[in-house]
Amino acid sequence: MSGNRSAGRGPARKRPARTVVGAKKAAARTAGVEETRAQRRAKAAKGRGAKRPKQPLTWKQRVRKGLAWGGIGALVMALIAVATFVYFYKTIDIPEPNSDFLTETTYVYYADGSTPIGSFSVQKRDFVPLDEMADELKDAVVAAENRSFWTDRGIDPKGIIRAAFNNASGNSRQGASTITQQYVKILYLSQDRSYRRKIKEAILSLKIQRELSKQEVLEGYLNLIYFGRGAYGTQAAAQAYFGVDASDLNLRQSAVLAAVLNDPNDLDPANGRDARLALRDRYDYVLSSMASVGAITSEKAEKASKKLPGFVDEKVSNTYGGQNGHALTLVKNQVLGLTKIDGTPFTPDEVNGGGLRITTTLTEKNMSAAEEAVRDERPEGFSDRKLHIAVASVEPGTGALRGFYGGQDFLRSQINWAVSGGQAGSTFKPFALAAALKDGYSLRSTFDGNSPLDIGGTEFENQGNEDYGSAVSLLTATQKSVNTAYIDLTNSMGNGPQKIIDMSERLGIPPAEAARNDEWGIPDQTPGLEPITGVALGSQTVSPINMANAYATIANGGMAAHPYVIERVEDADGDVLYDHKVETDRAIGEDIASDVSYALQQVVTPSGSGFEALQLGRPAAGKTGTATNGAGGVSSAWFVGYTPQLATAVMYVRGQGNEQLKDWLPSYFGGAYPARTWTAAMGYAMEGLPEEDFPEPAFVEGDPPEAGHEPYTPPPRPTRTPKPTKTPDPEPTQTAPPSPEPTPEPTPDPEPTFTPPTPPSSPEPTSSPTSCGLLGCPSQAQAARSQQRPQRR
Repeated sequence: MSGNRSAGRGPARKRPARTVVGAKKAAARTAGVEETRAQRRAKAAKGRGAKRPKQPLTWKQRVRKGLAWGGIGALVMALIAVATFVYFYKTIDIPEPNSDFLTETTYVYYADGSTPIGSFSVQKRDFVPLDEMADELKDAVVAAENRSFWTDRGIDPKGIIRAAFNNASGNSRQGASTITQQYVKILYLSQDRSYRRKIKEAILSLKIQRELSKQEVLEGYLNLIYFGRGAYGTQAAAQAYFGVDASDLNLRQSAVLAAVLNDPNDLDPANGRDARLALRDRYDYVLSSMASVGAITSEKAEKASKKLPGFVDEKVSNTYGGQNGHALTLVKNQVLGLTKIDGTPFTPDEVNGGGLRITTTLTEKNMSAAEEAVRDERPEGFSDRKLHIAVASVEPGTGALRGFYGGQDFLRSQINWAVSGGQAGSTFKPFALAAALKDGYSLRSTFDGNSPLDIGGTEFENQGNEDYGSAVSLLTATQKSVNTAYIDLTNSMGNGPQKIIDMSERLGIPPAEAARNDEWGIPDQTPGLEPITGVALGSQTVSPINMANAYATIANGGMAAHPYVIERVEDADGDVLYDHKVETDRAIGEDIASDVSYALQQVVTPSGSGFEALQLGRPAAGKTGTATNGAGGVSSAWFVGYTPQLATAVMYVRGQGNEQLKDWLPSYFGGAYPARTWTAAMGYAMEGLPEEDFPEPAFVEGDPPEAGHEPYTPPPRPTRTPKPTKTPDPEPTQTAPPSPEPTPEPTPDPEPTFTPPTPPSSPEPTSSPTSCGLLGCPSQAQAARSQQRPQRR
């Protein structure tokens, strides 16, 4: 049967035989597939809203999806940025300006009001209005720094993007800050580069833009920006680079300043060839920028670019060098002690950076006179490191300090010896003389001139322990600086020491301690001014300025004026804040002043202790002085004197101001180096001034408080018998007989005339007269007639 089935259907196809294992595997696979499908159908039936399997995204779909998410992210970021900006805009207030950038240079001038002495500044700056700046300068700065300045809102988004791309491409770094942003950064912020500062800068720029006009912003910027050479603002820069005002800058100069403010340290042509080349590149850029914005024509830009303008040499700052530092320090201290017209005091901030204009009493001529005199007469081999010389000149009648020399270069020592002073020595004696004349004594009154003199158990000596007799007149005691006579004088007056102090204060010496409500003097106190018996010998410390002023009172006929240095103070706008008014007081009568002056004129005679001052060649009066310290060493040497037009004090001290001069200096007497220095200083200062005479002495007579000091009257000379006439010849000639010689009598003239004896080897006398009165010694007078006037050594 099988064969028949096969025959009827055709040849039978053979099937591969299945093994048991294979069958099992096939069955398992079939069952697995069926189970999986069943499970899927069951899950699909049970699940609600079941998703179909995700199909893979095409590249276009991926791009669209990325853009969509990027847009969302950008929107979110923008919203965050806007929210942040709004937050900062609401919370950031305009801060107080950086104080240093609001300061303006204060200038100090000589008495002429135009010649500068120096300046005070935190930053060297002079504010000038925008309309006083050259138009070329304003155009150059805007073209180079911020072309969109006149139209932007304080920030420049395009500039920010442009700078970012430029910096990213590796080109030279560009800033994106507008002029408004730079102004804000200078005036309100710091120079750090943080993003927080950048955000704050941008916000403040927007706020400032709403509060200030473009003109106000540009004016502030051009007055604040640093241009190099220590100059802040266009006015200081114009002076520093070209020696002109900001209003006078030309196109080339304006382009240079607009260039250098970009990098003041590396574009200053004074810094060498590389700096000059770099400046030239930036200079050309500024000119081309000006042309591109239409500020100038291309032809002008091309012509100007052919060369840089000429520059002034960079001035090395030496404001405080030499005597300038002493002068400026003195001026500052004096201004700070003044009260303005409105009743308020000057403050350090006003002086240092308030833009004041201070006119002083000092003259260039007198300042130079003092300095040249010290240079000429300083003993050879003695530097200013140890030997300190001070000079001060005061104008009689006003108290104006016209010149001084303070000592060592201010940069090496800040001690101004014209202010700090030293022990006055015998230069204090004229105050005792004035007190004595006021108390009833006269120039003829006599006192004990022998040495030593014992007063209350204390011995006082003359220089060299020289004796001058028991009855030496005040005139002679002054001329020859007799210590013991002045001690006897002090002791003879009731409350003598205090009377001398009172007189010195009336004439111009400040009290021992400054008075709270009436401070005067430079300085306003005199340490050591105590009512002791030896007060006239000058143990107190007096400044040369105050000493010169006190002598100026005598020269002014007894009218005293307080010394001063500040004539006038104006603010930056020219408004007067302070104006000195000269006030004088009657210190002593004219008659007493003329007698004191007459006595001091005798010091400047061939027989006086100050004979060196004769070389001045015009009427002069003065007094020598030396003082001793506690150890008995000579601590100072002085000469103080005057003409009717000027009073000058010269002081020599050593080391700390009280060290030994004797056996150290070639000569320590006040009539030596100090008198020579005085003569030189006065010679320079008086040059060109007319010669003036002193008033005649009054020879006041009063009622002395103590007897025994009557004028010395020399005994009459013996009467000489006339020779008999000869017996006439038998034929006498018709001639008159000779007249007999008159009998010599003492001269009663109260105005003595001193004839020059041979000058002593030192300013102090070497002879010991025993019977000399007001008129001098007859033997000396006879010898002096054959002597010549001493020559200056």
